[in-house]
Amino acid sequence: MRIRDIMTTEVELVHPDTLLRDAAQKMRDADTGFLPVGEDDRLVGTLTDRDITIRAVAEGHDPKVVRVREAMSDKLIYCMEDQDSSEAAELMAENDIRRLPVLNSDKRLVGVISLGDLAAQTGDDDVVGQTIQDISSSPSNS
Repeated sequence: MRIRDIMTTEVELVHPDTLLRDAAQKMRDADTGFLPVGEDDRLVGTLTDRDITIRAVAEGHDPKVVRVREAMSDKLIYCMEDQDSSEAAELMAENDIRRLPVLNSDKRLVGVISLGDLAAQTGDDDVVGQTIQDISSSPSNS
C-alpha cells in the first residue's frame, strides 16, 4: 500500500522560532505528540513532546522563553508519498521513531504517517508488530 493512501494529511507545522509553550499548546489542541518543523516552506526538523520534556524542561529551560529550534531534532528522517508502507515501517524501525513526515516529489510536506496509520490501514500485523518490537527494544527507549 502506498504511503499517500494511508498518511494523515492534516498536519500542524510549527516554525523554529515558535516558543516551546506555543508548540506544546499546538500539540495539545491537535491531540498529537509530534510536530514537523518548517521554515520557508521546507522541513527543517521535528519536535516531539519528549523533545520538549528531555531537551528543555528537564534541563531547566523555560518553555515560555525557549524556541522550538533549541529542542527540535534536526536530523531529517522522512519518507516520500509514493513509497510503499513497508518502507515507512522499515525507516521507523531503523531509526527508533513512531512517526515520519511525508514529502512529495518537490520535497514539500504533504502529511505524516504513524505506526497507528500503518496498523489501522495496512492490516499487515507482522510488519507493524515487528516495527513496534524493534522500536521498543531499542536502547534509546529504555
